[in-house]
Amino acid sequence: MARTGKNWLPILCVAMPALFSHQHAARAQSPDVFYKGRTVTMLIGYGPGGSYDLYGRLVARHIGRHIPGEPNVVPQNRPGANSYVAANYMYSVAPRDGATLGIVTQQVALDESLGTAAVQYKSAEFGWIGRVTSNIGLIVSGSSSKAKTIEDAKKFDVPIAVAGDNTPLVLNNLAGTRFRIIAGYPSSNASMLAMERGEVDSTFTSWNSIKTTKQDWLRDKTINLIVQLAPYRHADLPNVPDMVSLGETPEQKQILALYGSVATIGRSIFTTPGVPPERLKSLREAFMLMTRDPALLAEIEQTKLELDPMPGEELQRIVANASFLPPDLREQARQALNNK
Repeated sequence: MARTGKNWLPILCVAMPALFSHQHAARAQSPDVFYKGRTVTMLIGYGPGGSYDLYGRLVARHIGRHIPGEPNVVPQNRPGANSYVAANYMYSVAPRDGATLGIVTQQVALDESLGTAAVQYKSAEFGWIGRVTSNIGLIVSGSSSKAKTIEDAKKFDVPIAVAGDNTPLVLNNLAGTRFRIIAGYPSSNASMLAMERGEVDSTFTSWNSIKTTKQDWLRDKTINLIVQLAPYRHADLPNVPDMVSLGETPEQKQILALYGSVATIGRSIFTTPGVPPERLKSLREAFMLMTRDPALLAEIEQTKLELDPMPGEELQRIVANASFLPPDLREQARQALNNK
C-alpha cells in the first residue's frame, strides 16, 4: 500500500533531528580531530605553470605540517574565466568546512567592486588565511625617455607597452599622466623587451620581475622607477611614489586605492565562507608558521620566488575595504578605465 504524506511525517520527525545532530557534530569537531587523516584540496584558479600555480603548490607542499592533525594537502587546478570559475565554486559549491583552500586572481575584490558580470561571490565573506606575497606593479621608463619621474609623465606623452593591463589609463584619468597605451604584447617579458629595444619609452611590470630577471637594469641604472601601482610604498622602494598619493581628492584616492589593492592581495590563500571560527583560526596560525618554516624558506631561496607574508586577519580587512564601493564611486572607477 502506498504511503501518504501523513505516513512519512513520523519518519521525518525522527530523521531530521538526527541529520542536524550529525552535521552539528562534524562542525563542532576540534581542528586536530577534523583534519586528522583528511585530504585538504588546494584549488588553483589557473592552469599549471604560472605564478598562481607555483604559489598554490608551494603552500600545498608545506602548510599541512602546521595544520592540527597534519592533513594531506593536494593541489587541484580549476582554470577558467580569469579564475572566476574557481572563486564562484569556492563561494557556492565547496563544502564550508575548511577542507578546501584556494588561490585566485589578485583582482578578486576589484572585479567585485566594479560589478564584473562573471563574479558570483562576495570576497569579504571568504575566510582569508594569509598572503604569501604582495605583487607590486611598477611603471618604469628607459634612460632615454623624457619621463624620468611621475611629474615628467604629466608633462610629456609617454608611449607605454602593456600586456593586458590598463592601469596606466587609471593614472591618466585620475592623476593627469599622459601614458599612451601600446597594447598587444603577449607578456610582461615581451613588453620589457620592447622598452629595451626603444620601441616604447616605458613599460608596466612587477618589482619582483625586475629584481629576479632584470638586475642589470638596477645595477647599471638604465631605468627610471616612475610609480608603484600599489596603495603604499614597498619597503624596497621608499623613494618611488605610490599611486594613491597621486590622487587630489578623497574620492580619487579611494578609487586609486581600489586599483592598488590588487598589489596588496597578491598571491593570497583563502577558504570558503562559513568555516567554524576555531578551524579558520587554526588555518591562519598554520599559515604563519609555514612562512617561517626552514623547509619553505629554503625552497623560496632556491626558486627565487618572493615571500612577503601577511596574516589572515589583516588581509580580511583589506579585502573587505576593497570589495565594496558606493554606486557613484563605482561608476567613476569604471570610467577611469576608459581611453579618453
